[in-house]
Amino acid sequence: MYEQKIKKIMEDISNKKLSIDEAVKKLKFIPFEDLGFAKIDHHRALRKGFPEIIFCQNKTTGQVISIIKKLVLNNSDVIATRATEEMFKEIKKHVRNAQYNKISKTIIIKKNKVAKKGKILVLSAGTSDIPVAEEAAVVAEAMGNKVEKLYDVGVAGIHRLLSNKEKLSDANVLIVVAGMDGVLPSVVSGLIEKPVIAVPTSIGYGASFKGIAPLLTMLNSCSPGVVVVNIDNGFGAGYFASMINK
Repeated sequence: MYEQKIKKIMEDISNKKLSIDEAVKKLKFIPFEDLGFAKIDHHRALRKGFPEIIFCQNKTTGQVISIIKKLVLNNSDVIATRATEEMFKEIKKHVRNAQYNKISKTIIIKKNKVAKKGKILVLSAGTSDIPVAEEAAVVAEAMGNKVEKLYDVGVAGIHRLLSNKEKLSDANVLIVVAGMDGVLPSVVSGLIEKPVIAVPTSIGYGASFKGIAPLLTMLNSCSPGVVVVNIDNGFGAGYFASMINK
């Protein structure tokens, strides 16, 4: 069905029944490839500028491998988040250039080279927040951005942040990851004129309520220019930062 629709569009262009612009519009909304357990959106790159990303949590290793193989056959770059080492070891048997980041639990497969654009700076308040920060950094880099990292610069030792003012100013957009009290994004935003994407993490003692406390702090930031993604959502922050950086 997928190939028949493509052929029909090509024939209509050849027979001058369809303009090139009209064909592009149609191609943007040709649906998907149905694997039974998943419907792969091959045309997301055409609509959104980047291929579908695989969220591996609660998927079987076999399901993840099947999806990745189909995306690779379509010459797509691949980002898989919340992936286990077991998944990566099996995927590596099928796709040799697959890379795994143990900290962020992400799998990256690059099929296309792109020139990297302006800088995204990823900050973590504490060392415990680094896995979420790494997910944001890996995703942003895979999407063709220059990425710099600045970890363990939380408000408990504010001088660690203030000694890096040049790095803050040089970035086009900043991703600030924090658990506990979640104050760091507001502090960073108060120092610079750049957009700040705040990421609350589930790190903290009981009253942090698994990330609810930092989430509310970030949503109530008194410094303008802060937007907030979901708890532990490094992927969402990296993706959105890339959209801003375009």
